Amino acid sequence: MARPSKTAAIDYNDTHDLTHGLLERATCPPELPFVLVRDADKKGLRLRVTKAGGKAWQFETRVNGKLFTRALGGWPAVAIDTARQEAHRLRGMTEQGIDPREIERQQEADKNAAIEAAAAAGAAQAKQEAAHALTAGEVWTTYLEARKPHWGERHYLEHGLMVSAGGAPKRAGAVTAPGILRPLMVMPLRDLTAPVIEAWAAKEAKTRPSAARLAWRCLKAFLSWCAEQPEYAAVVTDRNPAKTTKTREALGKAGVKQDALMREQLPAWFDAVRQLQNPTISAYLQTLLLTGARAGEVLGLRWDDINTKWRGMTIRDKVEGTRVIPFTPYVAHLLASLPRRNEFVFSSTVSAGGTLVIPRNPHNDVCKVAGIDDLTIHGLRRSFKSLTEWLEIPAGVVAQLMGHKPSATAEKHYTVRPLDLLRVHHEKIEAWILEQAGVTFDAKAEPGKLRVVAG
Repeated sequence: MARPSKTAAIDYNDTHDLTHGLLERATCPPELPFVLVRDADKKGLRLRVTKAGGKAWQFETRVNGKLFTRALGGWPAVAIDTARQEAHRLRGMTEQGIDPREIERQQEADKNAAIEAAAAAGAAQAKQEAAHALTAGEVWTTYLEARKPHWGERHYLEHGLMVSAGGAPKRAGAVTAPGILRPLMVMPLRDLTAPVIEAWAAKEAKTRPSAARLAWRCLKAFLSWCAEQPEYAAVVTDRNPAKTTKTREALGKAGVKQDALMREQLPAWFDAVRQLQNPTISAYLQTLLLTGARAGEVLGLRWDDINTKWRGMTIRDKVEGTRVIPFTPYVAHLLASLPRRNEFVFSSTVSAGGTLVIPRNPHNDVCKVAGIDDLTIHGLRRSFKSLTEWLEIPAGVVAQLMGHKPSATAEKHYTVRPLDLLRVHHEKIEAWILEQAGVTFDAKAEPGKLRVVAG
């Protein structure tokens, strides 16, 4: 077939052997919006020429019965050979039933996934580097806030005291000592290794083994929690560095304490306690013995926890959350005489928390005056349990008053003791202890009204 003249009109209904000159001469008639110059070599390839003079490559075909159109770029920026190569590639795919758009969507998705994965990896790396830079004290603060909803107030405060920096003013110009875990808290978390903790345990066991054992248990729980958190898991090893034989042996085992008041010691103890100059401490120590509650539970007692109408006290229990015990006559008499400075029953004007701190030294003085050796504050709780044996009070009643978990299925699931039933036994216990102590008290007398004093 003869080659068409370079000046001949272009038949836009036919296909053409595309050349630079042909495409340069292609124009759109004024009556049409655009025309297509079709390639005779590559089926589906054409140049779209608009009325405004724009010229752009297109490829059009059908794939799986659906129309497929793809823009290939403008001419002459995209040369004829380049457009034909792309058209050849696309036709090869579509003739096999492959939709290029699906391939491209998948490629785009893979690309985005790769970008997201890289970003996530970078964020994780940055997070890990930040975690490596954290001190144990900073993570301890996060740990306390995470566990606070699950702990009692006293338990939470004790964790804070263990890591305190110390230096807070006390009486007579003295200051508080740093918490027992403070030396570990200033170190990076990653440096809390087994040898470091073992050295700490060996040092503390020489001067305060009981406090060190308690702090060690708290430290083990803290490091186990860290290992469960994604942001700290890479810093703390899978094997808790506080759980080593060397640390356990350095701290030793706590001995089984047997300190408790005997019946014949009650008169001397009550006489010495009631002579204390501080009425709040005196009432606190007597309340401990007569309720069998834990030292921290009694310290945390608030005025709102006392129900004078139904004669009950709500104890903030570290085991069950709260428990209600009877508000017995003598304890009511003791508490009614206390000044109402703030929300706490056993308040203090010098303590930062507004309550007494556990008065171990005053109690030691009491025991010295009474001639009683080695009786601890916790021994008063043990005394309550031991003294009830003289009265043959049901074990389940005593356990419920003291906040011990039920030890039998019947006790746990089938025995329900209302406050009135507990009161029968509790008032009997209180009256007997006071009788043995020689304390004269009219149980029917109305307790003095609570008085408000300036703080």
